[in-house]
Amino acid sequence: MSKIALITGATAGIGEACAHVFARERYDLIITGRRADRLEKLAKQLKTEYNVEVITSSFDVRNREDVISRLEELPPEWKKVNVLINNAGLSQGLDPIQSGSYDDWETMIDTNVKGLLYVSRVVSNWMISNGFGHIVNLGSVAGKEVYPNGNVYCATKHAVDALNKAMRIDLLQYGIKVTAVHPGAVETEFSEVRFKGDKDRAKKVYAGFEPLVALDIAETIWFAVSRPAHVNINELIVMPTAQATATNIFRKNN
Repeated sequence: MSKIALITGATAGIGEACAHVFARERYDLIITGRRADRLEKLAKQLKTEYNVEVITSSFDVRNREDVISRLEELPPEWKKVNVLINNAGLSQGLDPIQSGSYDDWETMIDTNVKGLLYVSRVVSNWMISNGFGHIVNLGSVAGKEVYPNGNVYCATKHAVDALNKAMRIDLLQYGIKVTAVHPGAVETEFSEVRFKGDKDRAKKVYAGFEPLVALDIAETIWFAVSRPAHVNINELIVMPTAQATATNIFRKNN
């Protein structure tokens, strides 16, 4: 088989863009996400366009039992994963801490932190057994700066930042690289999910400046992964030219 990349949250946005970029670079792919129909459609497209092998696995990263069972049931040859892209993540709501939704908080923590941990726990052990691997964690500028009403989402991305550093230390002895990519404002389904499908409100987030697109981040991830064996990119912060800080953008548009 060719090299293998496993991408979580591949049904849209950055995850889908990563699937195209890594398929273009001749990686076989394991793509995961909650929406099985989208995964199958993407898999068919990737196979046709790039002539690579693609398998799908539909699960919600919040469900620990499903994560473990769906990953471990993969054929042994597909566990020779070279690159894990922990992309699955989301934001829910934009409320001050005193009026935030308990359900929104749990969804963000369970997806952005616990989901990343569940997947990493399984795949890092494959990489240790294989003697190679590179883990890329999708953080955010929200993991570097906080902004008004971003409280719990920012906290989850600060957690990803800390976990990325800790994982790099823990896995160094096994020759496994660990990289974080922290995007600024990227126009994907992210804001629609945050605002529970309110497309008009989501669009306002990107008013007055040119945001990043998913391909910008996918190409940045490829850059980090394609460095020589002796080079590890610890982290990359990628922002639109017009975005000085996350705080400025959210103060202007919310």
